[in-house]
Amino acid sequence: MNKDLKTWILGFAFGLPVFLLLFIAALYFGNCGFGEQCGYSRLPAVIHTPIPTLIPAGMPAPETISGPSASVKCTTDARTLLSTWVDAGSPESEPFAFTDRNGSACQAAFADVQTLFVEGNLWYTGALGCTTCHNPTLSAASAQMDLSSYAGILAGSRRASPEATGNDILGGGNWAASLLNDMLFVQQKMPFGRPPGAVAADGPVLLAGTPVQTP
Repeated sequence: MNKDLKTWILGFAFGLPVFLLLFIAALYFGNCGFGEQCGYSRLPAVIHTPIPTLIPAGMPAPETISGPSASVKCTTDARTLLSTWVDAGSPESEPFAFTDRNGSACQAAFADVQTLFVEGNLWYTGALGCTTCHNPTLSAASAQMDLSSYAGILAGSRRASPEATGNDILGGGNWAASLLNDMLFVQQKMPFGRPPGAVAADGPVLLAGTPVQTP
């Protein structure tokens, strides 16, 4: 038994490497043949998935904007905008002409003027909109005055009721004689709570109106 066991062990020890070499050779030559580059490979051909032609990337074409939104705004100040509006008769729907800070002829509308009354943080940093204190609730409104609408502005100040007309704050179409000019630019009492030096002499500079197109 000892001799047979020894024979089996020796046979296994020498036979295993030979078996591995034959196995590896069979895998190589069976798939690649006798060429070094597997020129005779029996592996199935690789199927490539076609890739569609890519469209070159590019920026989208700019959109052409037409109409009023395409117009460039004019640069002006509050005094110029208010004074020209009042001197033009304080129109509600018709445009009025003014000259901007660059000397260009421009036109604006009441909507541009109303911005001065309703927009906060405009007259100085942290400023409330004028309509915070001057609004349709006349019983609580400062000076019983409503600056939130065209009708309210024309109705004036110190009104006894919503139906009543008070003091004309537009000077009858004469800006120099108007209460609005006196409070904002002469006495400089408004906007209420303005810190000393916080508001320029002509009020805040803003974008308003559009240039007048000349032929």
